[in-house]
Amino acid sequence: MTQHPPTDERRPANDGPRAAARNRAALIAAAREIYAGSGLDAPLSAIARRAGVGQGVLYRHFPDRAALALAVLEENVRQIEQAAAVTGARMEEVLGVLTWHQTESAAFVAVLHADGAGVSPGAAPYARSLSRRVEAALRSHLPREHVLAARPQDLMLAVAMVSGAVTGPTREQRERRALAAWRLLGVEVGPVRPFEVRPQPPLD
Repeated sequence: MTQHPPTDERRPANDGPRAAARNRAALIAAAREIYAGSGLDAPLSAIARRAGVGQGVLYRHFPDRAALALAVLEENVRQIEQAAAVTGARMEEVLGVLTWHQTESAAFVAVLHADGAGVSPGAAPYARSLSRRVEAALRSHLPREHVLAARPQDLMLAVAMVSGAVTGPTREQRERRALAAWRLLGVEVGPVRPFEVRPQPPLD
């Protein structure tokens, strides 16, 4: 006679993929929180604990530190790209989203430094590609007469300079310093906030 496990131990065939997706999302969320304050060198064990999974689960999804860090940073960059893709978006608005991510994530700040300082060697090539994507998103809204349009290198150099000013124990303090840095550079910045998908108007 075939023995079946108790009902509460039997899972649907597709629960595995769902659990894997939940674990991956939990790991990325935990890494984002920890990286925000500790940067890319935060212990992976702390991230696993924050996500409520074992380190074995972490390594099944992310084989090394760089893979996890870049999964988190990808979300930062995607929000900036989404902000830039909004019809009628202005440079100031996109800079506001960029600045929010600068003040929220020490790891993201490292990616935006022109010399790649703070990024592990394994992550450096992809980090550079993320930085290029940020530059492309900003440049798509850079008016010809803008203060950062004088020379090609000025745009990301300014971003790196502001990133260097983003320090402080609280997000509010980091935001004040970032805005002060932009102001010293003569650059106007819109509301500092994450990108949110704007609701579509109802169809008539």
